[in-house]
Amino acid sequence: MNTKRLLIVCMACLSTSAWAIEPGPSSKEQKGTEQWLQMQIRGVFASPKLQTASATERDLAMQRWLNSFLYPIPEFFDQDAAGKMTISN
Repeated sequence: MNTKRLLIVCMACLSTSAWAIEPGPSSKEQKGTEQWLQMQIRGVFASPKLQTASATERDLAMQRWLNSFLYPIPEFFDQDAAGKMTISN
């Protein structure tokens, strides 16, 4: 995709009025984030290569997720169990 066409596509996507939240006072950073999210929703910068996972990869991912439930979540965390942080000058 050439630069001129990419610029036109970006400008078209950013000029839309279909925002998830009402426009209003926001920071420069928030506006930039909102613009990137809108481009993501529309697939402007989506990869042309289809991303797939094999059956084995899906099975392994599911097993990792299931195994995460084997570890109990403690009611309280021991604050003194963590390591110490030192700040060097």
